[in-house]
Amino acid sequence: MTDSTRPRRMTGIGRVLVVVYAIMALAATGRSFVQIVRAYSDAPLAYTLSALAAVVYIVATLALVFAGSRGWYRVAWTAIVFELVGVIVVGTLSIFLPALFNHPTVWSVFGVGYLFIPLVLPFFGLWWLATHRPAPSVMTDAEPAAAVRG
Repeated sequence: MTDSTRPRRMTGIGRVLVVVYAIMALAATGRSFVQIVRAYSDAPLAYTLSALAAVVYIVATLALVFAGSRGWYRVAWTAIVFELVGVIVVGTLSIFLPALFNHPTVWSVFGVGYLFIPLVLPFFGLWWLATHRPAPSVMTDAEPAAAVRG
């Protein structure tokens, strides 16, 4: 396929997914910045986890935008799987060991402060990645040897 006949990756749901990830990145970054600047000593674990969530959302957003390349596609998978594990672990711990979280994080109680978007979003992200793999490389492993023999 040429560039003009290859379907664009960032249309429809893909574009909405990137926008939602970007909004989460901005929200988590803003939240963590305010938490850390105002009262980091009150809840260092919770505020550090909010900052970690912000970084994950930023990386996931960028990786989804550039997921047409194999490297960024792998980064997107890694970031979104990390996000899912983080939401589940922090969400579970915040319910069963609330003393660990004196103040809420982005992922506390599975993202209740964000309408559970942090819990649902990685599932959509993983589904989108699974259904939108990057195009195979122009040359396969066997082609370079054939070109040299040529």
